[in-house]
Amino acid sequence: MELGTKCVQEGYQPKSGDPRVLPLFQSTTFVYDTPEQLADIFNLTDPGYMYSRLGNPTCDALERKVAALEGGAAAISASSGMSAILMAVANVCSAGDNIISISKIYGGTFNLFNVSLRKLGIDCRFIDSDASINEIESLIDDRTKLIFGESVSNPAMEVLDYAKLVPICRKYGVLLVVDNTLTTPILHRPFEHGADVIIHSSTKYLDGHASSIGGLIVCGKHLDFTGNPRYPMFTTPDESYHGMVYQSACGNAAFVVKIRAQCLRDMGCCMSPFNAYLTNMGCETLHLRMKRHSDNGLALALALKNNDKVEWVRYPGLVDDPAHELADKYFEGGYSGMITFGIKGGRAAANKFMKSLKLFKIVTHIADARSCVLHPATTTHRQLSDEQLIAAGVPDNLIRLSVGIEDADDIVADVINALK
Repeated sequence: MELGTKCVQEGYQPKSGDPRVLPLFQSTTFVYDTPEQLADIFNLTDPGYMYSRLGNPTCDALERKVAALEGGAAAISASSGMSAILMAVANVCSAGDNIISISKIYGGTFNLFNVSLRKLGIDCRFIDSDASINEIESLIDDRTKLIFGESVSNPAMEVLDYAKLVPICRKYGVLLVVDNTLTTPILHRPFEHGADVIIHSSTKYLDGHASSIGGLIVCGKHLDFTGNPRYPMFTTPDESYHGMVYQSACGNAAFVVKIRAQCLRDMGCCMSPFNAYLTNMGCETLHLRMKRHSDNGLALALALKNNDKVEWVRYPGLVDDPAHELADKYFEGGYSGMITFGIKGGRAAANKFMKSLKLFKIVTHIADARSCVLHPATTTHRQLSDEQLIAAGVPDNLIRLSVGIEDADDIVADVINALK
C-alpha cells in the first residue's frame, strides 16, 4: 500500500466482538505509546489518529462505508454538505482560479459559488444544463479547475448529462465533481459514468431521519494528477505539510488525503463522531428506504399529473418527463423521492396548499423518512433575484415535495386533499 493511504483506507477494525457493531469514539484525543508513534501518524506512515478534527475511528468507518458504496478510492467526512462542497473546491482552487457549474442547483450551493467564492477571488461560470459543447468549452481556460453538477438538481429535477460533460472534462483535463445527494449510490453511481469526485450531503438520505448534519467527499479510483498541469498542488511538495507530494505518496487517494492534511487542518469543518455514528446507522437501511422513496414518489407523481389544480409536474420517473431518458440511462432501481410541481395560483395558492397538508410537514429539509414540503422561492432560494430564480429553475409556483416512506395511499390522499 502506498505511503499515506493507510490512514485513509484501513482505519478502525474491530479486534473482538461483533464486527457489525460500530463503537462510538466520542473523543477529541488519542493516547500513544511513544513519541515516535505519534510522529509516524503525523507523517501518515502509521494508520492511527492524531486528533478528531483530522480523523476519528467512528468517522473513518463511515467514510470507508460510503467510499465502498460509491466504488471510490477513499472518502472524507465533513460537518455539512455545504462544507464538503467548499472543501472540494478549496482543495484545487485559489484566488484567480475559476470553476464551471450547472446553474440549476441547490440554492445554497448557487449562493456559495456566486457570492462567497467570488469574495475569495474564485470565479464561477454558470451554464444551463442544455448548454452546447462549444459554449462550455469557450468558458474553459488555463485556470479552470472543475465542472460541477448534481445527479438530480434540487429543486429543478434535471438529470446530469454525463455523455456531454465527461468528454469535455477528459479533453481539457478538468475534474468532474458530482453532488449525488438525491440519488445516493443505491440508485446511481457517478464514478461508473465518468465522475472524478462525488459529494454528499449526508444530512439527507444517508442519514435519512433528520438527526445528523454532515457531508462526505469521495474520490474515484482512477484519479491520477501525474502530468496534468492544472493541478500542481498534487504533484509538487506541500511545504505546509513537511514537503508531502500527495500524488506520489497517496496514489488514487491523493485528493482526499490533501483535504485531510490541509482543509480539515486549517478550516476545521469536521463531522462529529456522534453524527457519524448516527449516519452510519442510517446507511444500514439505505437500500430499503431508497426503494420505498422511489415507489412512493412515482405513485404521487402520477396522481399529481391528473389533478386540475396542477400546472406541471417534474419527476424523472414519469415517462414524459424531460429528464426521463437520461434517468433511465444512468439510474438503476428507482428515481428517488423528490417531486416538484407548479400549483395554479402562484405563491398565494402554494401558501394555502401547504397549510392544508396533514401528513407532509413544512420543514427546511428533504430526503427524510417522513414526508416534507417546502416553497423554495420564499425559503431555500429566497436570496435569489427573480431573474436568478428563473435561471435556477425555481418559478414562484414551484412546490417541492420530499416523499417519505409512509404508506403510499396516505401520502397521495394527503396531497390530493390539500389541493382540494
